Amino acid sequence: MKLGSVCRIHALLLRYLYVLRSSWPRIIEISYWPTMQLIIWGFVSLHFGAAQPEITASGILISVVLVWDSLFRSHVSYTLSFLEEMWSRNLGNLFVAPLRPWELMLALATISLIRTLIGMIPAALLAIRFFGVFVFDMGLPLLVFFFNLVFTGWAISQVVTGILLRYGLGAESLTWVIPFMIAPVSCIYYPLSTLPAWLQKIANLVPTSYVFEGMRALVLHGEWRADLLQKAFMLNCIYFGLGMCVFLIAFRSARTHGLLLQAGE
Repeated sequence: MKLGSVCRIHALLLRYLYVLRSSWPRIIEISYWPTMQLIIWGFVSLHFGAAQPEITASGILISVVLVWDSLFRSHVSYTLSFLEEMWSRNLGNLFVAPLRPWELMLALATISLIRTLIGMIPAALLAIRFFGVFVFDMGLPLLVFFFNLVFTGWAISQVVTGILLRYGLGAESLTWVIPFMIAPVSCIYYPLSTLPAWLQKIANLVPTSYVFEGMRALVLHGEWRADLLQKAFMLNCIYFGLGMCVFLIAFRSARTHGLLLQAGE
């Protein structure tokens, strides 16, 4: 990586960090949603645990809620940082800098990871205090689960930011819609076998289904399924590559049609 690229990425990252640091409501909001999800699902887990003790004993429901939220947080954090550039009509200024598209992607991914950790760590610590669920007991596998879901979030974000570049803020709602489109086939709260056969075939094309199947195998049976995580990672690489292509094609089209200067409209 050239020194100029490092300087531009660093400058852009500092911009996002200064924006975050200057607004305490932003920091509270980042932690608020994962914490509320944890509390609601934690008490649901306690309720159903009376009939099925393994749910409460293993903390599987609370664990999957926390891990799933890492995907949603990473995607939303990435896309919101991009939307802030559009809202302020700053994209034209950035690319006059000059800033290469991949440099913007790397800066957005970095701030996304930082914001995701800010949101997830307090929620994970509260899970210990309120429900006695210590997700860090999973050790290194937890990092693999987390990284795969963050990777999926970034892949989705590449597509969404590309659509935003090409079609403007009229497509803003996709930021919230797309992650929930894959939720039913991600098998977050139930095993893959719960789905009908035709839907299982679709779930097998979604990396998140392998992550949660692997997580259940580890938490409930103490079995480390490296094969499932390898499949998830391979699919993530494919989708991330496709997402980058969508973004770069949209960027070229936006630049050709002069949309970078009108991105806030």
